[in-house]
Amino acid sequence: MRDLNYKGIVLLLLFVYFFILMLQITLKYIPLSSDVAFLQIKQTEVGNLKSYLPIFYVHVYSAIFVLLAGITQFNSKIQIRYKKVHKVSGYFYAGVVLLFAAPSGIFIGCFANGGVIAKVSFVLLGVLWFYFTLKAIILVLKADVINHKKYMWRSFALACSAITLRLWKVVLVYLFHPAPMDVYQIIAWLGWIPNLLIAEWLIKRKIWKK
Repeated sequence: MRDLNYKGIVLLLLFVYFFILMLQITLKYIPLSSDVAFLQIKQTEVGNLKSYLPIFYVHVYSAIFVLLAGITQFNSKIQIRYKKVHKVSGYFYAGVVLLFAAPSGIFIGCFANGGVIAKVSFVLLGVLWFYFTLKAIILVLKADVINHKKYMWRSFALACSAITLRLWKVVLVYLFHPAPMDVYQIIAWLGWIPNLLIAEWLIKRKIWKK
């Protein structure tokens, strides 16, 4: 029982719960449709920009694999006992982010609801996500494991914005009932900045001690 990490178990259960919620959201987009869920309010983009719909679906489908692969990167038992699993899932995570999730996120961010304020946030999120992930890969190839871990924490913190953005939206609408465009402008930043601050706090507290 000495090795039982209760905090780790709680965090894992929370992640599993929110991952299931994200999976439910993703399943709404199966089969492919141009007017389901979020796309119902993006008909201007869908109708006027042929590339919007396929790129949107690339982002939706890739995000779920990013979350699943990413969680394996922070389990110390997997890192120690199953190094090959950690390595393969890490490269899979990075490949999906760099080739699909981040570029598609930047693209659809350019057409985000909420005006320039929201668009700048989502594009910046995508750019930072791409940069942190690429930096993590470059560092591990140089055998700089400590800094590799730091950048992976930053990258995954931004990956989790898919979850936290929706949580903030529920909280804000329930408590304050803001106008729809105001909601987008607020959650565009709340969805990822607190995540990144928490990641920086964790980095200072524990990463290099592992």
